[in-house]
Amino acid sequence: MINKVVSGADDAIKDIKDGDTLMLGGFGLCGIPENCITALVKKGVKNLTCIANNAGVDDFGIGLMLQTRQVKKMISSYVGENAEFERQLLSGELEVELIPQGTLATRCMAAGYGMPAIFTPAGVGTEVAEGKEIRNFNGKDYLMEYAFDADFALVKAWKGDTAGNLIFRSTSRNFNPVMAMAGKITIAEVEHLVEAGELDPDHIHTPGVYVHRIFQGKDYEKRIEQRTVRKKD
Repeated sequence: MINKVVSGADDAIKDIKDGDTLMLGGFGLCGIPENCITALVKKGVKNLTCIANNAGVDDFGIGLMLQTRQVKKMISSYVGENAEFERQLLSGELEVELIPQGTLATRCMAAGYGMPAIFTPAGVGTEVAEGKEIRNFNGKDYLMEYAFDADFALVKAWKGDTAGNLIFRSTSRNFNPVMAMAGKITIAEVEHLVEAGELDPDHIHTPGVYVHRIFQGKDYEKRIEQRTVRKKD
C-alpha cells in the first residue's frame, strides 16, 4: 500500500496552486476542513474556484479566504451568513454561481461515479436554465448539468485510518462523502487517525480508494453558526 499519511495541513495542500478548483466539504460550519483552510490562507494561493455548500462566515471557514481575496469564484447553494461575501458579490469582485442544493450534491456524486452529466428538474424555467440543454423524459423537462471537475477535494472526517478509510459524524456527512469521491486528489483531515484495520468495515462511509492524503488535524474550533437556545420558563 502506498503511504497516504502526511505530516499536516501544510504538507497536504503543498501542491495546490493559483487558479485551481477546490471542493470543500461541510455543511454550514459543521465538518469543514478547518486545518486545510488555515494552511491555504497561510500559503496565499489566489484565483481559486471554490465549490462548497456555503461560504462560511466572515471570520471562519471559507470566509477567511474571502477576507484575503484568494477566491475568484464561489459555486455554492447558501451564502447568507457572510457579509464580506455579500460585499464582494455586489461590488463585482467575486464571481458567484448559485446552485440548488440537491443539484450541487448530485453534480459532486456524478463526478465521483465517473458520469459526465446529470438531468434534473430543478431550475427548469428559471434563470438557472439559461443557455443549458433541456431534454424531455416521459413528458417532463429536465435540465442537463455537468459533473464538477475539481482539482482537489478537501474534506474533514471524525475518524480515519492510515489506508484513507473515513468515518463522518452526523451533519458532516452531508457533503463530505460525495466530495471525497469527486476530487482528482482528495485530502482528508481527521480528528482521530488510527492504524489500518482498526475501523469497523461496517462503519466506514468513504473507502480509502478515494483518498490520496490523510492527516490528523488539531485545534478544531467546531463553531456553531447560529446558537439558538430555549428561553427559561
